[in-house]
Amino acid sequence: MLITMFKGFVIGAGLIIPIGAQNAYVLSQGIKRNYHILAATICIICDFILMSLGVFGGGALLNSHPVISYTVTILGIAFLTFYGALFFKSFYVANNDEMAKEMSLATKKTVIFTTLAVTLLNPHVYLDTVVLIGSISGQFAVEERLFFLFGTLLASLSWFYALSLGAAKMSPWLSKPHVQRIINLVVAMIMWAIAISLAMTLS
Repeated sequence: MLITMFKGFVIGAGLIIPIGAQNAYVLSQGIKRNYHILAATICIICDFILMSLGVFGGGALLNSHPVISYTVTILGIAFLTFYGALFFKSFYVANNDEMAKEMSLATKKTVIFTTLAVTLLNPHVYLDTVVLIGSISGQFAVEERLFFLFGTLLASLSWFYALSLGAAKMSPWLSKPHVQRIINLVVAMIMWAIAISLAMTLS
């Protein structure tokens, strides 16, 4: 059972750790120390729900309704393009301290909404969690799937809390104006790159 759990942890980490919209946003909130634990927790809860759906048969349901994937893709492209523009604006106006400070602030509701958006409006999240995790779990016996699921969830919990807490701990250095400006530009590029990759899947 421990081997199954370990396999789940390794596979989950391999799918979660590569940089994406979720990681970029949690990192930016950690640097700002702006509800970063909340953002990480929301990501973990979403992973818990989606991975559980995958392990218990949600992948087949998703594949049988392509219109859902298409709709999420369109919404994801729009949101990531818009949010990338916000980060680029932060990069562009970084010399204006007052405006940069204003843009860096976010209410709890904004953090909740944005974290949910960067998570649920990215079709790759469903591919990784529901489809891939679901299909991989099929190779295990029924009684082993819960251990596999627990391993993947442990990977999500470990990664997102480590990312948010690590960024917060390094905040004094990462929040320096010139470093923050580079981070804002990188995050904007990541958001736009994901939006472009999603748009290419529609052609």
